[in-house]
Amino acid sequence: MVTDAAILEAVGEVTDPEIPVLTIADLGVLRGVRHDGDEVVVTITPTYSGCPAMDLIRHEVELTLQSLNVPGRVETVLSPAWTTDWMTDTGKAKLTSYGIAPPPTSHQSRANTPILLQLTIRCPLCGSPNTTELSRFGSTSCKSLWRCNDCKEPFDHFKSL
Repeated sequence: MVTDAAILEAVGEVTDPEIPVLTIADLGVLRGVRHDGDEVVVTITPTYSGCPAMDLIRHEVELTLQSLNVPGRVETVLSPAWTTDWMTDTGKAKLTSYGIAPPPTSHQSRANTPILLQLTIRCPLCGSPNTTELSRFGSTSCKSLWRCNDCKEPFDHFKSL
């Protein structure tokens, strides 16, 4: 018998097809594992409603359950809506190493905490704060396109939600 912890760990290793260095656990897309009778139900929440990566993520989670010989299904939950606060610090570090500026940690959901004000995005390649947004829309809907004015390299920024 496969434990819930082992199931959660295994499905958590499914990678995001748009940003393959991130797992669905890193992103916070994996919300949990529960039992419904003889079935295991894996709950996921998309980063954006209509995210095209969700169909492949769902399929990969189903294949992972099959490889564990665990009868189960995947359930997509839209509420509460996904937020970048659900991303792990490890996931944010992976984004930086991959050349994508991670979203800052939001404090808006925490009572009596100042709201983080970020005037610029640091270049993930050289660390410079001297950057310019080129387009609010990047290679995927969850990213915007930026350029570093110091090293002159373009880079994606994972948008905060």
